[in-house]
Amino acid sequence: MIVTTTDGVDGKRVVAYLGIVSGEAIMGANIFRDFFAGIRDIVGGRSGGYEKAIRDAKEAALSDMRANAAELGADAIVGVDLDYEVVGQNGSMLMVSANGTAVRLG
Repeated sequence: MIVTTTDGVDGKRVVAYLGIVSGEAIMGANIFRDFFAGIRDIVGGRSGGYEKAIRDAKEAALSDMRANAAELGADAIVGVDLDYEVVGQNGSMLMVSANGTAVRLG
C-alpha cells in the first residue's frame, strides 16, 4: 500500500475517497533506558534506546493505519500526518498517532 504525506500519488488518479484512517501506538519508557539517557544528557551523545522506541512506535502506528485502510479496500493513504506526544504520569509514555485519507486509485 502506498503511504504518502502528499495529497496525491504521482502518475495515479484518485477515483474514490474512502475516509480518514488512523493508527495509534503508546510505548512505555523503560527505567534503564531513562537511566542511560540521563547519563548521555550529562556526557553528550545520542540516546539509541529512545530513538529505537520512537521508531518502533511510529512503525506500529503506521501499521495500524495501513490495516484500517486495507479494511476499507484502499490502494493508498494520502495526506499522512504523524504526531508525537508525551503522555502518562511524569511523561512516562510516548504516543505516536498517524492519520491520513484512504483512497482508491485508478
